[in-house]
Amino acid sequence: MATVTAVPQPQFRQPGRARLLIGYLRRNLSLLIGLVMLAGLVLFTLIGLLTIDPKDAYPLSVPTRRPPSLEYPFGTDFFGRDLYAAMVVGLWQTALIGVLAGAIGTFIGTVLGFVSAYFGGWVDNTIKGICQILTPIPVLLIQIVIAGSLDKRYVTIYTMALIVVLLAWMGPTLVIRSQVLSMKERQFVAVAKLSGVSEWEIIFKEILPNLLPFIAAAFVAQVFSAMIASFYLAVLGLGPLREPLLGNIIWAAQSQGAFFNGWWWWPIIPSVAIVLILGSLALINMGLDELANPRVRRTE
Repeated sequence: MATVTAVPQPQFRQPGRARLLIGYLRRNLSLLIGLVMLAGLVLFTLIGLLTIDPKDAYPLSVPTRRPPSLEYPFGTDFFGRDLYAAMVVGLWQTALIGVLAGAIGTFIGTVLGFVSAYFGGWVDNTIKGICQILTPIPVLLIQIVIAGSLDKRYVTIYTMALIVVLLAWMGPTLVIRSQVLSMKERQFVAVAKLSGVSEWEIIFKEILPNLLPFIAAAFVAQVFSAMIASFYLAVLGLGPLREPLLGNIIWAAQSQGAFFNGWWWWPIIPSVAIVLILGSLALINMGLDELANPRVRRTE
């Protein structure tokens, strides 16, 4: 009698999280390139903070109007600032304004969006109505009026962040509200309600974890918008003028006619930096939108 030999079944191993992440980043090139650019800027800032004297980022610290050289890699400006030190300090100051304003705006928008969509009724109508009234207002114009009316002695990095965030919460509020309206009608929320789960547990344990990609995308978008707003205000001379913000450096170069006097390195270097910052954030935002939006997400 013939014996039947069992054929061993192939074993399939579930790929690890690191491998899945690497595979996803290879498919999502915009997110990968944006993260690499942002990591390069962070590395530049960290290395710079370890190698510079922060005092050189302020006026009357070094010889004036020196072109780029080994001693001064980015040159110096009319006011006696080492532009390499100014770029290092200005990068983290500009990023601080964007992150603060973006975090505050996203937090306010997330809370209002959840409250508006989940509880509905007059609360929803009030929050939605306020957002619809304020959204068409030209935000930059209001920011210019507020910043221009402040005493320059009280204009700091933190006041700039507050000015930027004053009207920056409407967008996240409407985005989160629409997503919560969609989530609350799904089956897992109905099952949780039938199981006797409280309203707050549903919000924090059922809906919020599913909205984290949307919140992350909203945060990056808010940081992007906040940095643009702070850059515009600084270029117009409405920021803390003594601080080496990227916009302040460009404003000072413009006011002193840097290009006409042949000091080309003065405005070009901060302009390249702001393009790299905004470009990296735009690419990251595109990548996060693909991660959060099922309509544009690629199959794994």
